[in-house]
Amino acid sequence: MKPVCVLGNGQLGRMLRQAGEPLGIAVYPVGLDAEPEAVPFHNSVITAEIERWPETALTRELASHSGFVNRDIFPRLADRLTQKQLLDQLGLATAPWQLLADASEWPAIFASQGELAIVKRRVGGYDGRGQWRLHPGEQSSLPEDCYGECIVEQGINFSGEVSLVGARNQLGVTVFYPLTHNLHEEGILRTSVALPQPDSRLQNQAEQMLSSIMSELEYVGVMAMECFVVEEGLLINELAPRVHNSGHWTQNGASISQFELHLRAILDLPLPKPVVSTPSVMINLIGTAVNIEWLGLPLIHLHWYDKEVRDGRKVGHLNINDPDNNQLNKTLNALIPLLPEEYRSGIEWAQKKL
Repeated sequence: MKPVCVLGNGQLGRMLRQAGEPLGIAVYPVGLDAEPEAVPFHNSVITAEIERWPETALTRELASHSGFVNRDIFPRLADRLTQKQLLDQLGLATAPWQLLADASEWPAIFASQGELAIVKRRVGGYDGRGQWRLHPGEQSSLPEDCYGECIVEQGINFSGEVSLVGARNQLGVTVFYPLTHNLHEEGILRTSVALPQPDSRLQNQAEQMLSSIMSELEYVGVMAMECFVVEEGLLINELAPRVHNSGHWTQNGASISQFELHLRAILDLPLPKPVVSTPSVMINLIGTAVNIEWLGLPLIHLHWYDKEVRDGRKVGHLNINDPDNNQLNKTLNALIPLLPEEYRSGIEWAQKKL
């Protein structure tokens, strides 16, 4: 099998490498500043763990590489303007939005979209950065450089947030995991819950939406679609053309993880539907040092990224899955005193979802 080079050497690249090892697939996550001659990309399949990257000697070299899967799709989805235009073109439900071109537009924006506006930078910005929630009278707090470089969306009154992780291969075959329920705090994913038997109406709607997106783009690999749950069904919030934080539970809660599924798709290996037979909970470890006592709980799977611990930084995650909800709840209760207090609300939210 061909080796795989991953543009970006963060935790997603690391977990792709780990997923390749049992299959005998050599996966090389590479930093954006790596010297091109040090990277074995010539006979490799190229993928990426990030949507956008600066121009460097390596990225210039890879930009013309015939084995760079989805190369031309990344910039289209990395820009929220062209991403939203794609959703509109396909007739897929999303929050009412527009390009924020000039400060003079604010009265009309609030008149048409209501009392809460969500401003997002077109490119960059993640985990709540590069985003602003504004009510009438607050728009002067927005940086001047936002105009022309941001979109503005209607603030949505949603009952929950879910994501769908799926994959498509070169023949157009698609497979999906069950919907994942997600809890965000200050724009950062804190906790995810996946159930083997999701709400069939929402699951079917999500699969149709993501299928049409991947088909239109002729996308190959894993893609994640984040949605708001509203009374009428789902509104698409954002797309990620890569493996995704909300799919980390699949490492221990599915027969094939999202990382292995991505490698299978881009290498044209068989792509069966992953089997999910137990509920799963994923807890993001954000700015929290490792605690060996977590490993005293037999259902805990620790995934540590070996990064310097800093406030607001994702440094690892915990996966917990079991067919017995009582055992899952027991483990989650035992975990609460082993984590800082700010994790309690996310764990209690997960227990209500189980």
